[in-house]
Amino acid sequence: MAIEQGIWKIGDKPEKLQPSGLSDESLLEEQVMHDIAILDADWLLIGRQVRTDFDKFIDLLALDGDGNVIIIELKRNKTPREVVAQAIDYASWVVDLDASQIGEIYREFAERYGRTHDSLEAAFEHRFGVPLDSTDIQLNSAHQLVVVATKLDASTERIINYLNDHANIAINALFFSAFEDAGNHYLSRAWMIDPEENQDRAVSRAGAKQTWNGEYYVSFSEDRPWEAARQFGFIGGGGALWYSRTLDMLSEGDRVWVNMPGVGFVGVGRVAGDKVRADRYVFKAPDGSGTYASDELPEPYPQADAMRSDDNAEYLVPLEWEYTVDRRNAVNEVGLFGNQNTVCKPKTPKWDHTVKRLKQVWAIS
Repeated sequence: MAIEQGIWKIGDKPEKLQPSGLSDESLLEEQVMHDIAILDADWLLIGRQVRTDFDKFIDLLALDGDGNVIIIELKRNKTPREVVAQAIDYASWVVDLDASQIGEIYREFAERYGRTHDSLEAAFEHRFGVPLDSTDIQLNSAHQLVVVATKLDASTERIINYLNDHANIAINALFFSAFEDAGNHYLSRAWMIDPEENQDRAVSRAGAKQTWNGEYYVSFSEDRPWEAARQFGFIGGGGALWYSRTLDMLSEGDRVWVNMPGVGFVGVGRVAGDKVRADRYVFKAPDGSGTYASDELPEPYPQADAMRSDDNAEYLVPLEWEYTVDRRNAVNEVGLFGNQNTVCKPKTPKWDHTVKRLKQVWAIS
């Protein structure tokens, strides 16, 4: 069935807000230019009205933190078949773009629209906190298609579901509605498919993949308090939704292998509970329970800031360690897996090699 949205004001009785005039998807395009977070807070906008080699124009292009390309097509007045076919047609061009071509697309975009950073490398590192040429980033190794609409009909929904389920194409739809209340205007959105699920589909189709071995990879930044994490049993990530929401992948009992990028692998353990904001996390101190505000930690944790919004906050997940080492004894060898995501479930031969090697080095069964 077609997606429908509504907003109600809560009071003595619910009062439904009246739909407002956002009937033209081109208005959405202008809003996205001001803030890509309207679509997804973890994307970097790199192009608008991008001319393809067959003289058609892609409405918007973006990158995620893995370097995957997102093709964003506004439905406008096109039929379901037209907008989906057009998005797939554009994908057939995007799939062959190399790093220099994508860099040129961004350079022209930045020059035309006065972006803060004039190079893709500078914009990517500023947005995601890692260099674009990092060994963890594989630019354009996968891509997603996103249809943006103010109305999503049942036919479009059926086509998108079919392509995802049976045609091995990672395509999603983002549906917007506008509302008005006492002169104030509001914009709401709804994803047809969970964007994290769609991202995982796209990533899983890139390159040589194999069955996941059930072991999670965790990235623990060097600027976080590793000795405190060892002593009190936790891992952490945050600063943006891109880094904190992957912690939701973990469930109690899951096994994680912890890497400190640039240093090496430093521990393995089992998840012991759900994620909690760092400034609210209660740990077991020698004389009872404590929080970061109680100054009980062997190292400071500057990211545990109560003033941060929930989207930008630091989050912790409790662990029961099986084995840990200090930074000086981290395992850092050529051929070991690495990734900038806080948590991921790798499906590459390199991950199998990494887990087997760490078990061997640390004598873990």
